Amino acid sequence: MTTTAPAQPSTTLAAGTLLDFRNVAMQFPNGTIALQGVDLIVKPGEFVTVVGPSGCGKSTLLRIASGLEVASEGTATVGTKRIGYVFQDATLLAWRTVSKNVELLAELNGMKPRERAAKAQEAIALVGLGGFEKNLPRELSGGMKMRASLARSLTLEPELFLFDEPFGALDEITRERLNDELLKLFVEKQFAGLFITHSVSEAVYLSTKVIVMSGRPGTIVGAFDVPFPMPRDPDIRFTPEFGELVGEVSHALREGHN
Repeated sequence: MTTTAPAQPSTTLAAGTLLDFRNVAMQFPNGTIALQGVDLIVKPGEFVTVVGPSGCGKSTLLRIASGLEVASEGTATVGTKRIGYVFQDATLLAWRTVSKNVELLAELNGMKPRERAAKAQEAIALVGLGGFEKNLPRELSGGMKMRASLARSLTLEPELFLFDEPFGALDEITRERLNDELLKLFVEKQFAGLFITHSVSEAVYLSTKVIVMSGRPGTIVGAFDVPFPMPRDPDIRFTPEFGELVGEVSHALREGHN
């Protein structure tokens, strides 16, 4: 790929669109091409999950969407400044209590102490951490730490939530429970989501649409609308229709990796 001028925000964005990538490519200074020719749109009410092999540029997509990276080519347009970002690691400050960790982003954004304390308490309740406000991170389980990380972003009431494989290090039971809780938040708070995972079943369960990427350089090789209505019954995971869609996405993932 020949590197051209860095991608610039587009001056046009379709009405209601929160994220619009057009022919986005990413080449790093060492010459590694992470992404090539990516077209991706996320609208309000959509929960879009991206699956793909390791190193295909999935996390790079999130960093471009958040403004942490600038694409090498194409246009990457974000239609809101209210963005939440949940990383693979909970990234909690060890010396701050749950309440103070959850307040952190609101504090950095200049929210007044009384308002941010109220926002934090509401977010803590939403993620099921009520009663743990005074605990330090070392006193929390892995799942509880991720709940605190999610609550921290909720204080800013994001329109667009970016999730970089937040549940990948958790055991299966905890992961499924957090999937259920995340879907409840999605329905209640009505944010749009862009979620990264290696788990095809997690992708299908959480999403309104699943995007499949090839190996590096990452390109989109498949897109699947998920027809199951929201709110989603956890038992849908055990239905033939769910298994069939998981199989289709898995097949596209294998084909794209060859």
